[in-house]
Parts: sequence; structure tokens; C-alpha cells
Amino acid sequence: MPDSYERRLRWLVRLTLIGTLFTAVVMLVGAWTRLVDAGLGCPDWPGCYGKLLVPDSDHATLRHPDVPLEPFKAWVEMAHRYIASLLGLAVISVVALGWPLRQRSGYPWRLSLTLLVVIILQGAFGAFTVTLQLWPQVVTLHLLGGLSVLLLFFWLHLHLRRARKKSITEPRRTNACWGIAACLLVVQLALGGWVTSNYAGIACQGFPTCNGQWWPELDVSEGFHVTQTVGPNYLHGQLHADARTAIHVVHRLGALMLGAGLVALWLRYRHWQNVARPLAIVVSLYMLQAILGVANVLLWLPLWLALLHTAGAIALSVGLVWAWWCWRYNEAGAFSKSSNLFYRNVIAD
Repeated sequence: MPDSYERRLRWLVRLTLIGTLFTAVVMLVGAWTRLVDAGLGCPDWPGCYGKLLVPDSDHATLRHPDVPLEPFKAWVEMAHRYIASLLGLAVISVVALGWPLRQRSGYPWRLSLTLLVVIILQGAFGAFTVTLQLWPQVVTLHLLGGLSVLLLFFWLHLHLRRARKKSITEPRRTNACWGIAACLLVVQLALGGWVTSNYAGIACQGFPTCNGQWWPELDVSEGFHVTQTVGPNYLHGQLHADARTAIHVVHRLGALMLGAGLVALWLRYRHWQNVARPLAIVVSLYMLQAILGVANVLLWLPLWLALLHTAGAIALSVGLVWAWWCWRYNEAGAFSKSSNLFYRNVIAD
């Protein structure tokens, strides 16, 4: 029995790592699908013009005469659906493989079930993305859902590695510093999704100014009107210029606030050996992500650079979760030698 338990844990550690990496690939393919305007390459779901494979033009015309078939976009959309289905199978495999271990002390069974629920919801959002014709609210939630799957896979992987090591370290309670940083990141990711779903990526020309002004004309109420009408085709967006500019400017301001929060977090924990390095990497990833954002504006959002910006958001999210894990499960005496004396009698978090 112990050998079987260890063997299952070993396979689960591998599978969750693969799942984490594969989720990132699925998200990048999804971003590519959106950036080449293939999100509605197939007007129905789960098939494409009623078929599991992209049909010929004659069949497509009979099925949806109002939506002409564009083979390239249809195949891009279907490719995204195929690999997303494989991701769903990976999650089911994790749950099935962990079923015999569900009553074992320390096994993260509830986390596995949470991952299963989230991937099911993510599939539903994928369907709504098509059936509601790229409604920005659903597109943004679909992006956040993908990140949730990614981070749950990664968190589960870390828990399984800890279970293999039979660690008994008590986790620290999350404090305000980490909570604020996490909230700032989630808000900024949501703003990024809102930017892309409303096609506001180049609503501001130039940097640091926007359209030649430090504070251009903004229509914030329309830009963040989250009860937009369901029904119109939102491909290429429905908002006017001032509303898109408002979305873009708020995204820039959100980036500044996130940067300040991450730097403050690093300053707070820079003397902790096991946390300083992960947080330094997180701050570096943030700086790289900011550079990619500026470059996207100045170069008019080229496809490859937009994909790198998406990859940067993924890396930044994983990096912060990793840093949080290092802090939460840090072993005693993890402070740097130079600061041990200072912290010896201090209760730190």
C-alpha cells in the first residue's frame, strides 16, 4: 500500500506540472485565436457549422447562410476547442488518479474537486463566448477562468510535492500585504481582459501620453458599463473612441498601482531568504511585462508581441503564487543571517 501511495503521488506530481504548462499553452492559443479574429470562426458550439470538423463551404452555407465560412479562422477556433478538451481530460485524470487517496491525511482532495468544478465552468464560458458573440463580460471571465485553472493546477502541484516530502510545517495565515498584492493583480488581469475584449489595446497612441495628451477625453461610464446589451456581434468592439480610451487609461493606472504594490511587498520581505528571491523575480517579471505593454502601444499591437504580453501575465501570476507559497510554508529560521539578530524577538506575521 505505501508503494502504491507513493507511486500515485509521483504520477500526480508529474501530471499536475504537465497540466500547469499545458494550461498556459491553451491560454496562449486562445489569445492567438482572439488576436487573429477567429473567436467566431465557427458560429455554433460545440461543433463547427454542426460538424466536429470544419466542413466545406456548401455545408456551411446551408447551415448558417448568414455567416460565410472562413476556413483558416474556423480551423483556428476548432484547434483551440480540441486542445481545451484535452485539458479537461487532464483534469479528470487528476481527479480519477487521486480518488483512492481522497481520505489520506494531507492529500489535497478538495483542491482537486475545485479544479474540476472550475474547468467545467470554464468550458461553459467557452460556449457562451461563441453563443453570445464575444460579449466582453464573458470574454473577460473566460480569461480569468483560464488563469484560475492554471493557478489551481500549480497550487495543487505544490501541495502534492509537499505531501511527497511529508512536510509538517504549519502554514502561515495570509496577511494584508499578500492580500493587497493579490487583489491588485486580479484587478489588473481583469482590466487586461476588459481591454482586449473591447479592442482598446491601441485606443491610446503614444507613451507616456495618450493621443498626445496627459489626460485625454474619457468616457468612463460607457467604458465600464458592464450591462452592455447581449445580442450584437462584439467582434472588433462596439464602444466609441472615448470609452475605449478610458479603458486603456485605467489599465495603465492599474499597472502603476500593481507595480507599487509588488515593490512594497518585496521591500517588506527582502530580508527573508526563501521569499526575497521569488519576490525579486516577480518584480522583474512585472517590469518586463510593463515594457511589453509599452512596446505593444508604440508598435501598434503586433501579433507576436501581444502574445508575449499574454505570456507575461501568465508568468507574473504564477510567480506571485510561487512567492506566496514560499512565504506561507517557509521553514523556521528562514531569515537572512544579517537580519537574524534583528528578528529574533520579533513576531513577524
